[in-house]
Amino acid sequence: MLNSTVLLYSLISVLTVSLFSFVGVAALALSNKLLKKFLLFLVSFSAGALLGDAFIHILPELVKEYGFNLSASLYLILGILLFFIIEKFIHWQHCHTPISKEHIHPFVITNLLGDALHNFIDGLIIGSSYLVSIPTGIATTLAVILHEIPQEIGDFAVLIHGGFTKGRALFFNFLVATTAVLGTLISIFLGESFKNYNLFLLPLTIGGFIYIAASDLIPELHKEVKIKKSIVQVLGLVLGVTIMVLLLYLE
Repeated sequence: MLNSTVLLYSLISVLTVSLFSFVGVAALALSNKLLKKFLLFLVSFSAGALLGDAFIHILPELVKEYGFNLSASLYLILGILLFFIIEKFIHWQHCHTPISKEHIHPFVITNLLGDALHNFIDGLIIGSSYLVSIPTGIATTLAVILHEIPQEIGDFAVLIHGGFTKGRALFFNFLVATTAVLGTLISIFLGESFKNYNLFLLPLTIGGFIYIAASDLIPELHKEVKIKKSIVQVLGLVLGVTIMVLLLYLE
């Protein structure tokens, strides 16, 4: 029988995570001049955070739960292939015209899809943790919040760089964050029935994050060749990874 207390705590937690992500990116929307100045730095930060998240957080969780076997490797490759196929379909727009409100860069869509999948898994994790105990669920929620803030800030910058207006970027970033609610509900209602779903979803997410960072974001950074700005981009990448390492000590 479904525990209404567990459901209530889970929903409050996952909605809090979604709202926290919204507040985190809203701070960057206050100044056009400041945002433009640091945009490519934030894109590089996002690439570093995605790679750090994939290799420092999600991959170790996969290995811990299931080991790193052939199935995990194939699912990871499938994640990369899936996002490649998705982007191929999106590329009907052909990016030969300047990016604008009327012409959105295809990598924006792949980034949103990757973030949606990641938030969905966060929701699964939060719901599963509350099934263990209320304190475990609260601790997990705090860890997810700490984990999400730097990534959501970087994602917001990617949306702006890809042609979204600030308002549109804020809306879609928040909308994508709410996929965590779906993940939580599935986790709570299905319980132990499909306890191995992460064997598929975790490597799929890793593959998606690697594809977005390496195939979409990093090539965008290569368009800037000035030495000083290139150094700043390297620092952004390193900082994104470093934040993910530091979060290991806070979770």
